[in-house]
Amino acid sequence: MSCIRFNTPAQREAMRRAAPAMLTAEEAAALHPSPPVTESKIRRLRLLATNANPKIRESVASSYNTPADLFETLAHDPAEGVRACVARNEATPCDVLRELAGDRSELVRGWVAANYFVPEDAMARLAEDTSPTVRSLVKWKASLAAEPAVS
Repeated sequence: MSCIRFNTPAQREAMRRAAPAMLTAEEAAALHPSPPVTESKIRRLRLLATNANPKIRESVASSYNTPADLFETLAHDPAEGVRACVARNEATPCDVLRELAGDRSELVRGWVAANYFVPEDAMARLAEDTSPTVRSLVKWKASLAAEPAVS
């Protein structure tokens, strides 16, 4: 007995008609609002940023609610994974991304190159990086910007 189910063309058309309309990002966000960022949440982030476990520090580095001064602190973390999370976070301040563009880790520099909010001068620096992987990420991102938008 097969577990594969085949729908008839009429069934597929009925499913298409019954499918919900695609929501915009704003409509989806309105349906699922985030809780407000409170002082308590910021205090927790500050406390977790000092945890001995680098995975916990990575979670702080990945949060959009992390304060700017914590991003600066975490950008100097001894754990490469923590610095990589700072580099890929879209909320990371530009000055921190500029600094991470010169990080000793190829992984961190690669995430800086992939971040859509990295400053142009840092991208120019990464375009000349010693790592072929980082340079290829810079080229890949530039190719995305050159492609026409699909409507």
